[in-house]
Amino acid sequence: MDKLLEISKEALERIAQVADLKELNDLRVHYLGKKGPIQEAMKSMKDMGQEERIAFGKVSNEVKQNVSQAIEDAKAKLERIVMEEKLASESIDITLPGFKVASGSLHPLTHVVNTLEEIFLGMGYQIAQGPEVETDYYNFELMNLPQGHPARDMQDTFYIDVNYLLRTHTSPVQARTMLKANGQGPIKVICPGKTYRRDDDDATHSHQFMQCEGIVVDKNITMANLKGTLELFVKELFGEKRAIRLRPSYFPFTEPSVEVDVSCSNCGGVGCSMCKQTGWIEILGAGMVNPKVLKMSGFDPEVYQGFAFGIGIERVAMLKYGIDNIRDFYNNDIRFLAQFAREDK
Repeated sequence: MDKLLEISKEALERIAQVADLKELNDLRVHYLGKKGPIQEAMKSMKDMGQEERIAFGKVSNEVKQNVSQAIEDAKAKLERIVMEEKLASESIDITLPGFKVASGSLHPLTHVVNTLEEIFLGMGYQIAQGPEVETDYYNFELMNLPQGHPARDMQDTFYIDVNYLLRTHTSPVQARTMLKANGQGPIKVICPGKTYRRDDDDATHSHQFMQCEGIVVDKNITMANLKGTLELFVKELFGEKRAIRLRPSYFPFTEPSVEVDVSCSNCGGVGCSMCKQTGWIEILGAGMVNPKVLKMSGFDPEVYQGFAFGIGIERVAMLKYGIDNIRDFYNNDIRFLAQFAREDK
């Protein structure tokens, strides 16, 4: 019994003086391990009487508990000291200047799409979306472009198989919208999105490009409604001083059809190298919806009329931001894209 108490006293004194966690762990193994002095002292229990064995067992358990508790207390104290030292050595000086974190920005084409959506939403339009993988029926047939129509050659198409293709314009979204209306107007939507044509990439052409087409179908719609809409759109996008000019053209899905020019921002319509001395720059095509298209989409052309227009997003962005190479939009040059961060403000 005296031997056990001496071991307890010695262990508690050494634990109280321990300086680090490694030394403390060594003491734990020494005193509480299977080969330690406490366990060695307990071997003498086999030679004791019943009452003496009970008393000795009680004291040995108390000794082990006291030593274990002392080790746990010392461990917590040492860990706290280690943490305080670490915090002191890793303290942050909040007076130091911070590091500038570079942030991304929206793509210029996204800026243009967002602007167009805001303009047309303000005029009461809704935004419609459709699949980029389309059927020949929606992409061509419903747009008055039947099999063998020569105008199909104007849209050099990426075909997946005989019936499926990558849409060459966002007009299929207009067709889907009209069919969904079941011949009942009014319809007033824009359809922004990606389109695809087999084209040689150069400074002004790309095999993938974006369009924002719009369509209005209602009773008593005229060319005057179309012109007023386009004038408001151009002034909202390019400024109050800009004017538009309509020139006769041809599109299978509109009749009559027009090309729409905007007055040159560089020369104010006088003539310069930017507008090829004409004072005008072409920006989109438009026209009154062909009665055949209305009829195929379930509308009675004797009751309903409509107009449609197609805006090239890249074309508008190049004019708006003074960009002379369409490939800049797709090269992912951070120096080019970073210029448009201010548009996010």
